Amino acid sequence: MRETYFDTNAVGFVKAFRLSGGAGILSMIHCEDASILADLGETMVADGRGSLQNLGLSRPVITEVLAVQRAVAISEATGAPIYVVHLSSERALRVLEEAQGRGLPIYVETRPMLIHLSDERFLQPDAGLYAGSPPLRSKQDTDALWTGIARGTVHTVGTDHGARTREEKTDPSLNVVTRREGVSNIQDYRAMLFSEGVRTGRISMEQFVAVTSTNPAKIFGLYPRKGTIQAGSDADVVIWDPNLKRTIRDADELSAAHWTLYNGWEVTGWPKTTIRRGEIVYENGKIVGRAGTGKVIPQARWTKPAFVSTP
Repeated sequence: MRETYFDTNAVGFVKAFRLSGGAGILSMIHCEDASILADLGETMVADGRGSLQNLGLSRPVITEVLAVQRAVAISEATGAPIYVVHLSSERALRVLEEAQGRGLPIYVETRPMLIHLSDERFLQPDAGLYAGSPPLRSKQDTDALWTGIARGTVHTVGTDHGARTREEKTDPSLNVVTRREGVSNIQDYRAMLFSEGVRTGRISMEQFVAVTSTNPAKIFGLYPRKGTIQAGSDADVVIWDPNLKRTIRDADELSAAHWTLYNGWEVTGWPKTTIRRGEIVYENGKIVGRAGTGKVIPQARWTKPAFVSTP
């Protein structure tokens, strides 16, 4: 598994993907076109438009669409499987859905901030808190991503967790080029996905489980050791209370960032108990697992996953 970022070395990418695909490697791709980004960023800063309030304008949807189109073309030409990380826009999703419809081995991830927040946040004085690449998009784009999860064309929701402090993100010297990305997401993202997705009827319980557990395990060669409850699998179980209400607070964040974009959000549906390989590691709001007991699970050679359609 490797993540690449598109640049001008197009021939090198084609050759690398041909080799990686032949070796059974799934390539993760950040889809933004570097040439347009570099030109826009330099121009906006030079013109005095480099403030973080203009971050969305400095990384427009077309940069994602162009990179997605190139990724699809390389996958089709080489047969290599690709995994597009943190997809942000409806237009790019349509390109990927068309490719999936033709049977290409293309998998799509989005991330929490792209389905819970929209680009109006960049109008706030603390716009730097929301810096990420790709950036927040329109409400139409967030709705399209939710629909993609429900359709099964968006396969996973990954945290893209980054533990930057509030002070690091809002440093007044930053601009659209030097912005500091990274947002703390890992602690609350499943509860928010359940509350904003399952409870609102946007996605089903089965789809919630698929994008947070089963699909990642299948795509990354960990299934059936992970991603399912059956004989021979690791005893990984989350006991979920669908009616438990909590308000997300900065004071409760365990990440080194010690803050969250979602401070003050009331969320319904939280885990009560987490069992990892048969050991209780989280219970009633407290981590009880022993430090140092985690294990690195080796990834198998990539094989095309079979997804079960969910209601």
